[in-house]
Amino acid sequence: MTILHISDTHCHHGELGDMPQADVLVHTGDFSNYGTEKEVLPALEWLMALPYKHIIFVAGNHDMCLYNAESIDGLPDNVHFLHNSGVVIDNVSFYGITWTNPNTDYTGKVDVLISHEPPIGILDHEMDVHWGSAQVLDFVSKKRPKYHLFGHAHRNHGLVELGKTIYSNASLTNLENKICNTPRLLSF
Repeated sequence: MTILHISDTHCHHGELGDMPQADVLVHTGDFSNYGTEKEVLPALEWLMALPYKHIIFVAGNHDMCLYNAESIDGLPDNVHFLHNSGVVIDNVSFYGITWTNPNTDYTGKVDVLISHEPPIGILDHEMDVHWGSAQVLDFVSKKRPKYHLFGHAHRNHGLVELGKTIYSNASLTNLENKICNTPRLLSF
């Protein structure tokens, strides 16, 4: 299985053009700048129109209109909004942690953890601040997924392997909200 990871498009999704082929596209949040439906809906329409067999996404800190949504009506069967919930695709279990109230008591298997927020201390440092979450780090330490996909810390676009987990920060925009990075292709 191939996974294409993107994050932090901040209303610039139209500038991405053709992206690499993959079995699953994962967007780890921040579709918008101000979290209004006027910003988020066009981004979701763009996402749903992409030619991927499966699309998974979580809300980011800028996607305020999705904070309390546990589901979104009208999504095609191949598009999965994860809000402290999971989906299994081809025997690979994906679990998405919500930004506002992460459920770190989940007891199921997690092969790919999806969050907007990084774990504290891992690809999360910018402007002399660690923007990651100790709760998320604790969850990753307990679950030990093969991948943890996230964004949020724009200056830390990167990939690092620690122990049995590969951490991917796929923030595509910089602090000036310009696309400066490319989507990341991963293999499972």
